[in-house]
Amino acid sequence: MRYAFLIFILCASISYGQRSAFNAIDFSKADSVAYQYKGASLKSLPILVHNLTTNLHTDVEKFRAIYTWISTNIENDYNSYAKTKSKRSKIEKDRTAFLAWNQDYTPKVFEQLIRNKKTACTGYAYLVREMASLAEIPCEIIDGHSRTPTLPLTLESLPNHSWNSVQLNGKWYLCDATWSAGQIVFKEGNPEFQFEYHDGYFLAEPSLFIRNHYPLEKKWAFLDNMPSFEHFISGPIVYKNAFNFSINPEFPLALETEIIKNERIHFKFSSAERLDPADLVLEIGNGYATQTIDTTFFQHDSDYSISYKFTKAGLYDVHLKYNGAIIATYIIRVKRK
Repeated sequence: MRYAFLIFILCASISYGQRSAFNAIDFSKADSVAYQYKGASLKSLPILVHNLTTNLHTDVEKFRAIYTWISTNIENDYNSYAKTKSKRSKIEKDRTAFLAWNQDYTPKVFEQLIRNKKTACTGYAYLVREMASLAEIPCEIIDGHSRTPTLPLTLESLPNHSWNSVQLNGKWYLCDATWSAGQIVFKEGNPEFQFEYHDGYFLAEPSLFIRNHYPLEKKWAFLDNMPSFEHFISGPIVYKNAFNFSINPEFPLALETEIIKNERIHFKFSSAERLDPADLVLEIGNGYATQTIDTTFFQHDSDYSISYKFTKAGLYDVHLKYNGAIIATYIIRVKRK
């Protein structure tokens, strides 16, 4: 009956919320519980979920404990990702064949997840949903496209990522435990996963989440004005630090912008948090040298902006940085005329 009611909700309308709704919640207790059970076995999920949630009183705290545990205990498996990527490249033109292969391969991924605590993104999303469901918290797996600095997309690209939407207090929120968990680095050519928890992907703001997560079903974007897939793949590169500081790049809209020499271009963004303009930096490089623009950012409420005039023709990389961390990258092509 509960699932029938859930289906009705999804079909009728989706009400979504923002993380600010939980600003009064202190997640330290939930995180402490998650760390207390670090290394716990996955072979009995009901027991693990009970241990993580029994002393927490709200759904958001229970989900937080589950999410934190998954993001700090499950390793991103590069070999599984590489195998999927290789298969995708071989049958990229045959979506039906790929989906059939993926459906057959998925049980093997879950088996390895339970045994070795290693998985790719689908495994993370599956585990989040299963553990949330055991805690009687509605949760869905969202399939779609992700975009990273090292993963360019085209209009023909197949879906390459999975994440979750969770319902708390009657509203839906977005999260990505895969990207919260850490990153894969290469040491002497060998992939190695490094745990590094990133809180910015927990109950992320939809207008920021869409910068690098594009769902197959538009309803899971939680946006009144959903950008086209073409706009998604051509937008600026947005890094994890944007989520950590809740900084949403808003202009230019595209990764690459062409202007004329001596033309001034404006960079605009917003933030749900109050930022210190002194820590905002615009860094410009031309492949030979990099300079930091000594210009003050203009602030109006939650909006920030800066303008710069390019006086020489060329191709420039422009990095928006905050507190020393790269937030977003643009490419500016300056023509003589």
